[in-house]
Amino acid sequence: MDVKTLCLGVLTMGEASGYDIRQYFEKGPFSHFCQAGYGSIYPALAKALDEGLVTCRTESQGGRPDKKMYTITETGEAHLKARLHQPLTPDRIRSDYLVSFLFGGMIEPEHLAKVYDDYHKAFADNAALLSSLECDGVSPGRMFVRELGITMYSSVAKHLSDNREQFLTSVHSGEKS
Repeated sequence: MDVKTLCLGVLTMGEASGYDIRQYFEKGPFSHFCQAGYGSIYPALAKALDEGLVTCRTESQGGRPDKKMYTITETGEAHLKARLHQPLTPDRIRSDYLVSFLFGGMIEPEHLAKVYDDYHKAFADNAALLSSLECDGVSPGRMFVRELGITMYSSVAKHLSDNREQFLTSVHSGEKS
Protein backbone atom coordinates (compact mmCIF):
# COMPACT_ATOMS: atom_id res chain seq x y z
CA MET A 1 0.00 0.00 0.00
CA ASP A 2 1.17 3.52 -0.68
CA VAL A 3 1.69 5.90 2.23
CA LYS A 4 -1.33 8.02 1.34
CA THR A 5 -3.58 4.97 1.68
CA LEU A 6 -1.89 4.00 4.95
CA CYS A 7 -2.45 7.53 6.31
CA LEU A 8 -6.13 7.31 5.36
CA GLY A 9 -6.31 4.02 7.24
CA VAL A 10 -4.83 5.60 10.35
CA LEU A 11 -7.30 8.48 10.09
CA THR A 12 -10.24 6.07 10.19
CA MET A 13 -9.21 5.58 13.84
CA GLY A 14 -9.63 9.30 14.56
CA GLU A 15 -8.22 12.75 13.95
CA ALA A 16 -4.42 12.84 13.98
CA SER A 17 -1.42 15.05 13.30
CA GLY A 18 1.49 13.96 11.12
CA TYR A 19 3.38 13.16 14.32
CA ASP A 20 0.48 11.03 15.60
CA ILE A 21 0.37 9.14 12.30
CA ARG A 22 4.11 8.51 12.50
CA GLN A 23 3.61 6.93 15.93
CA TYR A 24 1.27 4.33 14.40
CA PHE A 25 4.21 3.20 12.26
CA GLU A 26 6.84 3.49 14.96
CA LYS A 27 5.12 2.15 18.10
CA GLY A 28 1.54 1.42 17.14
CA PRO A 29 -0.49 -1.16 15.25
CA PHE A 30 1.43 -0.77 11.99
CA SER A 31 4.90 -1.02 13.55
CA HIS A 32 5.54 -4.68 12.79
CA PHE A 33 4.54 -4.69 9.13
CA CYS A 34 4.67 -1.17 7.62
CA GLN A 35 7.15 1.66 7.57
CA ALA A 36 6.52 5.32 6.89
CA GLY A 37 8.58 8.31 7.93
CA TYR A 38 7.87 12.01 8.07
CA GLY A 39 9.44 12.43 4.62
CA SER A 40 6.66 10.35 3.09
CA ILE A 41 3.79 11.04 5.54
CA TYR A 42 3.64 14.82 5.12
CA PRO A 43 3.73 14.77 1.29
CA ALA A 44 1.04 12.04 1.35
CA LEU A 45 -1.14 14.16 3.65
CA ALA A 46 -0.65 17.22 1.42
CA LYS A 47 -1.69 15.21 -1.63
CA ALA A 48 -4.69 13.75 0.24
CA LEU A 49 -5.70 17.28 1.25
CA ASP A 50 -5.42 18.51 -2.36
CA GLU A 51 -7.59 15.58 -3.48
CA GLY A 52 -10.24 16.23 -0.83
CA LEU A 53 -9.56 12.92 0.93
CA VAL A 54 -8.82 14.65 4.24
CA THR A 55 -9.54 17.96 5.91
CA CYS A 56 -7.08 19.88 8.02
CA ARG A 57 -7.52 22.24 10.92
CA THR A 58 -4.83 24.16 12.75
CA GLU A 59 -4.37 23.89 16.49
CA SER A 60 -2.42 26.57 18.36
CA GLN A 61 0.38 25.30 20.61
CA GLY A 62 1.37 28.49 22.48
CA GLY A 63 4.89 29.53 21.48
CA ARG A 64 5.43 26.59 19.13
CA PRO A 65 4.38 26.26 15.50
CA ASP A 66 0.70 25.45 15.00
CA LYS A 67 -0.18 21.76 14.81
CA LYS A 68 -2.10 20.51 11.78
CA MET A 69 -4.80 18.00 12.64
CA TYR A 70 -6.14 15.80 9.83
CA THR A 71 -9.52 14.09 9.52
CA ILE A 72 -10.60 11.66 6.80
CA THR A 73 -13.54 12.75 4.61
CA GLU A 74 -16.28 10.59 3.12
CA THR A 75 -14.39 10.82 -0.18
CA GLY A 76 -11.27 9.65 1.66
CA GLU A 77 -13.11 6.68 3.13
CA ALA A 78 -14.43 5.77 -0.34
CA HIS A 79 -10.87 6.05 -1.72
CA LEU A 80 -9.55 3.81 1.05
CA LYS A 81 -12.26 1.21 0.43
CA ALA A 82 -11.49 1.23 -3.30
CA ARG A 83 -7.76 0.74 -2.63
CA LEU A 84 -8.52 -2.13 -0.25
CA HIS A 85 -10.36 -3.89 -3.07
CA GLN A 86 -7.47 -3.68 -5.55
CA PRO A 87 -5.18 -6.68 -6.10
CA LEU A 88 -2.55 -6.88 -3.40
CA THR A 89 1.18 -7.21 -3.85
CA PRO A 90 2.67 -10.38 -2.34
CA ASP A 91 4.65 -9.82 0.88
CA ARG A 92 8.41 -9.53 0.47
CA ILE A 93 10.91 -9.78 3.24
CA ARG A 94 13.92 -7.46 3.06
CA SER A 95 16.55 -8.20 5.65
CA ASP A 96 20.17 -7.21 6.00
CA TYR A 97 20.42 -9.95 8.65
CA LEU A 98 19.38 -12.65 6.20
CA VAL A 99 21.97 -11.41 3.70
CA SER A 100 24.58 -11.62 6.47
CA PHE A 101 23.51 -15.19 7.28
CA LEU A 102 23.58 -16.14 3.60
CA PHE A 103 27.22 -15.04 3.42
CA GLY A 104 28.00 -15.97 7.02
CA GLY A 105 31.12 -17.88 6.04
CA MET A 106 32.73 -14.55 5.14
CA ILE A 107 32.08 -13.08 8.60
CA GLU A 108 34.28 -13.67 11.63
CA PRO A 109 32.60 -16.19 13.99
CA GLU A 110 32.36 -13.76 16.91
CA HIS A 111 30.75 -11.08 14.77
CA LEU A 112 28.34 -13.54 13.16
CA ALA A 113 27.30 -14.77 16.62
CA LYS A 114 26.62 -11.16 17.68
CA VAL A 115 24.58 -10.49 14.55
CA TYR A 116 22.63 -13.71 15.14
CA ASP A 117 21.98 -12.86 18.79
CA ASP A 118 20.88 -9.31 17.90
CA TYR A 119 18.45 -10.72 15.32
CA HIS A 120 17.06 -13.21 17.84
CA LYS A 121 16.67 -10.47 20.47
CA ALA A 122 14.79 -8.22 18.03
CA PHE A 123 12.24 -10.96 17.29
CA ALA A 124 11.83 -11.90 20.95
CA ASP A 125 11.46 -8.23 21.93
CA ASN A 126 8.85 -7.58 19.23
CA ALA A 127 6.84 -10.63 20.31
CA ALA A 128 6.97 -9.40 23.92
CA LEU A 129 5.99 -5.85 22.93
CA LEU A 130 2.97 -7.00 20.93
CA SER A 131 1.96 -9.38 23.71
CA SER A 132 2.07 -6.55 26.25
CA LEU A 133 -0.32 -4.24 24.41
CA GLU A 134 -3.76 -3.51 25.84
CA CYS A 135 -6.59 -5.56 24.30
CA ASP A 136 -9.64 -3.65 25.55
CA GLY A 137 -11.42 -1.80 22.77
CA VAL A 138 -9.15 -3.15 20.03
CA SER A 139 -11.02 -3.92 16.80
CA PRO A 140 -11.13 -7.55 15.61
CA GLY A 141 -8.95 -6.65 12.61
CA ARG A 142 -6.29 -5.00 14.77
CA MET A 143 -6.40 -7.91 17.22
CA PHE A 144 -5.97 -10.44 14.41
CA VAL A 145 -2.99 -8.55 12.97
CA ARG A 146 -1.46 -8.23 16.44
CA GLU A 147 -1.88 -11.95 17.12
CA LEU A 148 -0.43 -12.81 13.72
CA GLY A 149 2.56 -10.59 14.53
CA ILE A 150 3.02 -12.30 17.89
CA THR A 151 2.87 -15.71 16.20
CA MET A 152 5.36 -14.72 13.51
CA TYR A 153 7.84 -13.05 15.87
CA SER A 154 7.59 -15.85 18.44
CA SER A 155 8.01 -18.57 15.81
CA VAL A 156 11.09 -16.95 14.30
CA ALA A 157 12.56 -16.30 17.78
CA LYS A 158 12.03 -19.98 18.66
CA HIS A 159 13.59 -21.14 15.38
CA LEU A 160 16.60 -18.91 15.97
CA SER A 161 16.95 -20.13 19.54
CA ASP A 162 16.62 -23.80 18.55
CA ASN A 163 19.11 -23.58 15.67
CA ARG A 164 21.76 -21.12 16.89
CA GLU A 165 24.60 -23.52 17.64
CA GLN A 166 24.01 -25.73 14.61
CA PHE A 167 23.98 -22.70 12.27
CA LEU A 168 27.02 -20.97 13.76
CA THR A 169 29.03 -24.20 13.78
CA SER A 170 28.09 -25.32 10.28
CA VAL A 171 28.67 -21.92 8.63
CA HIS A 172 32.36 -21.95 9.45
CA SER A 173 32.91 -25.66 9.00
CA GLY A 174 31.66 -25.58 5.42
CA GLU A 175 28.68 -27.83 6.18
CA LYS A 176 25.44 -27.18 4.36
CA SER A 177 22.97 -25.58 6.74
